[in-house]
Amino acid sequence: MKITPQQRATAGRLGAHIRWAKESDPKTATAPARKGFMARFEKQVDPDGVLPEEERTRRAKHARQAYMTALALKSSIARAKR
Repeated sequence: MKITPQQRATAGRLGAHIRWAKESDPKTATAPARKGFMARFEKQVDPDGVLPEEERTRRAKHARQAYMTALALKSSIARAKR
């Protein structure tokens, strides 16, 4: 039996809901992912690791905001095409 992309997405959502229904502390469970995501932007703004931590963090937050804003713009353009 071949599964459609829509069915695959539904199965994925089902698995996610089951996983998070069992989690007692979602914030702790997602901490490593959040840390890794932020590290991506820290590396982007300070690839050589020469900036003071406070400045690197400030710049990384702006880089993350820029990334999220770009995603929102792409989403808006895609929705407008429908």
